[in-house]
Amino acid sequence: MTTHDDSINIDGTLERGMGARKERDAAGLGKGAPKGGRGFARRKVCRFCADKNVSIDYKDPQTLKYFITDRGKIIPRRISGNCAKHQRKVSVAIKRARMIALMPFTVTGK
Repeated sequence: MTTHDDSINIDGTLERGMGARKERDAAGLGKGAPKGGRGFARRKVCRFCADKNVSIDYKDPQTLKYFITDRGKIIPRRISGNCAKHQRKVSVAIKRARMIALMPFTVTGK
C-alpha cells in the first residue's frame, strides 16, 4: 500500500515520504542549504594555517580582539573559521590575557 507521499522510482523501488524532500531539493533548498535560497557561502580558512608567520600570543590583545565579541565572549570556530587546533590555542591565549587584565572578562552595561 502506498500513500500520497510515496513514489516509485524508474528501477521499481519504492521511496517512502520523500515528496517534500524532493520538492525542497528541486528548489535548491536541500538539507544544509542556507535559508532564504541563497547560494553556498565561501568556506572560511584558518588565518593561522594560511599564514605561518602569524602567532597566537596571549601578550598580544590586538590579534586576539578579533576572536571575542563586543560582550567579551569567545567567538566559536564555526564563525571565526579557525581550525580546531588553533581555536584551542586562541581560547587558552584569551583566557590567559584575561587573567593578567589585558582583555576583559565581560563588558559592563551602560
